[in-house]
Parts: sequence; C-alpha cells; structure tokens
Amino acid sequence: MIKIEGVSKTYHTGEFAVEALKSVSLHIEKGAFLAIAGPSGSGKTTLLNCIGCIDTADEGSISIESDVVSGMDKPARTLFRRRNLGFIFQTYNLIPVLTAYENVALALQMNLKDNDEIRHRTMDILKEVGLEGMEDRRPDRLSGGQEQRVAIARALVGNPKLILADEPTANLDSHTGEDVLSIMRRMNERHNITFLFSTHDPMVMEFARRLVYLHDGEIVTDERRTV
Repeated sequence: MIKIEGVSKTYHTGEFAVEALKSVSLHIEKGAFLAIAGPSGSGKTTLLNCIGCIDTADEGSISIESDVVSGMDKPARTLFRRRNLGFIFQTYNLIPVLTAYENVALALQMNLKDNDEIRHRTMDILKEVGLEGMEDRRPDRLSGGQEQRVAIARALVGNPKLILADEPTANLDSHTGEDVLSIMRRMNERHNITFLFSTHDPMVMEFARRLVYLHDGEIVTDERRTV
C-alpha cells in the first residue's frame, strides 16, 4: 500500500544541518499494524509526517496506493490528506468547545453534505469505540482515555486508507493505553485499515505486528511478528 523509496530529509538551523532521514526505503502492506520506533531524534516523527503529507522529503519518493504524494504541491497534499488519511495525536487535539459528537462529525462535514449520513456514521463510530451515551460531553467532561477514543473515532469516521498515530499513548496510564491500543487493533482487524505509529512506548511495540526501528535517520531493524 505504501512505498517509500530512498527518502532523505535534512533540517537547517542557521549554519547547522541535521539529517533526519537518510535514504530510507520501506514497503508497507495494506492492513498493516506497524510501529516505527527509536530514540528521540531518530527520525520517526519526520518519517510519519512525510508519509502523512504534513512535511516533504528532500529526496526520494512516497506513494500511497497509486498516488505519488511526494510529487504533489501543497494544495494537492492538503486535499489528499483530508480525503484519505486519519491522524491520532498524543495531545488528542480535540476542539474544547465542541462535544464528542461534534468533534467527530466535523471531520465528515468537510467532505459530506448529507446531514443524515453524517449523523449515522458519527453515532456508529462513537458506539464502536465505546462512547455510546457520551456524545454530548465536551472534552473537559471526559477522561484522557475517553478523549483519545474520540480522537480515534474522528480519525476513522471518514473511512481513511491510512491512520497515522504519533505517540498515541504518551499521555495515558498503562491500563488506559492498553485499552486504547486494543480498540485500534480491533478497528484494524475489523475494517482492514492500515495503522502506522511512531512511538517509544514498549507497549505499542508489543501490540505491533511489524516493528521498524530507526536510529540516526536510518532503518536498523525491521521485524514481523505474530501477536
């Protein structure tokens, strides 16, 4: 599903240059549940951002299915990201003045005009992540784990090709983090949606069916396992 070929990225700060990625190549199959791990500064978030059309590579190519996203201009990347990708962040990034329902429905309203379909799909996905009955609660009336479930629902409601999750358990205790990961793996199995994580959390690595380890911008191990 995802083909990454010879991707390099260098950041410049004044007279200093930092090579975040060094000719990284990686093929990811559809339906993968894959974690990109490594220490701070290893390049994992940069790689995730390049795949997610948030950042651009200096060299190499990135394709998602038949679309070469690395060759798109900024407006095309924005449109592709909105229509095809879902994002889950460690800080949840919910809009505080909106309810759980409104936060999730907002992700659909950019692409759909049918209010009945928006309501049906939003209520279905909230139920699927275990938030039935909490639709009218704002983020300040939800626990951290419940906020992350809203974020998962928001990422999934548009039926994306790919979910990108940047340190999704970083602000959760171990029990809540395990619950959230179980939900994501269930969604992966039920809907065959590809999940791609960047993480340094051992629990996320344990849940992953494939673990790619980066160090100093290069892949050092690529392990497939049965979990």
